[in-house]
Amino acid sequence: LQVDLWQPSSPFHIMEGTVTDVRVPQNTSRSLLPYLQQANIQYTILISDLQKAVENQTGLRSYRNRRSLSGYNYEVYHSLEEIQDWMHHLNRTHSDLVHMFSVGKSYEGRPLYVLKLGKRSRPYKKAVWIDCGIHAREWIGPAFCQWFVKEALQTYQIDPAMRKMLTQLYFYIMPVFNVDGYHFSWTNDRFWRKTRSKNTRFHCHGVDANRNWKVKWCDEGASFHPCDDTYCGPFPESEPEVKAVAHFLRKHRKQIKAYLSFHAYAQMLLYPYSYKYATIPNFNCVESAAYNAVNALQSAYGIRYRYGPASSTLYVSSGSSMDWAYKNGIPYAFAFELRDTGHFGFLLPETLIKPTCTETMLAVKNITLHLLKKCH
Repeated sequence: LQVDLWQPSSPFHIMEGTVTDVRVPQNTSRSLLPYLQQANIQYTILISDLQKAVENQTGLRSYRNRRSLSGYNYEVYHSLEEIQDWMHHLNRTHSDLVHMFSVGKSYEGRPLYVLKLGKRSRPYKKAVWIDCGIHAREWIGPAFCQWFVKEALQTYQIDPAMRKMLTQLYFYIMPVFNVDGYHFSWTNDRFWRKTRSKNTRFHCHGVDANRNWKVKWCDEGASFHPCDDTYCGPFPESEPEVKAVAHFLRKHRKQIKAYLSFHAYAQMLLYPYSYKYATIPNFNCVESAAYNAVNALQSAYGIRYRYGPASSTLYVSSGSSMDWAYKNGIPYAFAFELRDTGHFGFLLPETLIKPTCTETMLAVKNITLHLLKKCH
């Protein structure tokens, strides 16, 4: 039976007692369910008609998003074109706080845009890097990146904490890391995960952009097979998207103090290491930042996040951007796994964009303000 593994991302992580989310083709479910009953495996059907759920999310787009950018709706999911238009618009209308630039081009030739957010108050400022959408199907990620920028611009005048953040720091925000994959998830396959690079030997596309970094590359939790969801690529930084961002981060590593990457789904706040069970040198600082961030997040709607080292909290994986950032001298490296825990999975309804982003915002502000205090 061919199934699409939603959680965990690789069959290697499935042990006895592991809760596993799978997507099955309609015709397969008839043979799968008796098999599960026979094997005495408990199961719940979370989404009975996935096609309908997908259409509900992307069907009515054409008329409702084409309003002017001033009325941009942050509570719906946006296509790549819309997000890029929005970035251009902010670059034109908020030039005092926003500077847009490109760090390179994707495999299919799309620009890799980043927004630099902050007051040009002094020549040298520490910075925070934020990226969303490394995995194409995790749409709540790019929605949060846009929400963060909106909040920053709207509350900068009235919120002392936000003013402090934008005065004392720069934020580099990349709303869609995996632009080709994200575009493909809108046009062809809603549940596409990887990049879209071509593999000549196998007729499979794409590399897992979060297994392609030069840190314990293609070790545990990554696959050498080009058709797998966790394929690590032919060599580290083989993907132009990864190479471009790695190059930018290396160039600014002295300035960048925090690396935040947004994924879905699991409701977790993870820090290094992903690739081994070991304690990072600045564990106390990072652990207390995570603890406070998760508490701040929970204060909004009571949503509980688990937090801890990625290897023991989620699963072991190698070649991740978070581990790479940490190994390259960025002391605070975090990966968020946003809502939910599987009920909607990658199809988080648009009605949940606002609460998810609101609570996540509290966590990110908390981490950022922690950064501005000295931690020993």
